[in-house]
Amino acid sequence: MTTPHATVAVTTPSDREIHIERVFGAPVDRVWAAHSEPDLLARWWGRGNRVDIEKFEFERGGHWRFVEHSDGETHGFEGRFREITPKERIVQTFEWDGMPGYVSIDTATFVDLGDGRTKIVTDSLFYTTEERDGMLQSGMADGLSASYAALDRLLAA
Repeated sequence: MTTPHATVAVTTPSDREIHIERVFGAPVDRVWAAHSEPDLLARWWGRGNRVDIEKFEFERGGHWRFVEHSDGETHGFEGRFREITPKERIVQTFEWDGMPGYVSIDTATFVDLGDGRTKIVTDSLFYTTEERDGMLQSGMADGLSASYAALDRLLAA
């Protein structure tokens, strides 16, 4: 199954995975900074809505928690960093308050395309097919597409 959302390619390569690819018109240094600096993360991560970075311990084992505010509601997300290889890879757990107890392992790889563009490849592994499908049905692809559009605006500034 492949679902294009703007320029985000979302596929399901196995019954427990979501695979996402997106190219950004900025060098890897700037795309990495937007993922590793809390003041920049807060400007794009929550679909461009106001995001409170409650915790951001950007190191192996570190805890992160973001709360997005939109339409009078709050949406919390959190996890732990498992691996950080600067400008190459971030592996973290991901949990959404809307599906408490359902944790995925997300691996984001930053690919320098060599022409001032960067591709981010993200693989999310879920414990069960039902958990993966629940995340897909939550509107995840649309939310990610909106967040990446906000990231495009930040990178263009």
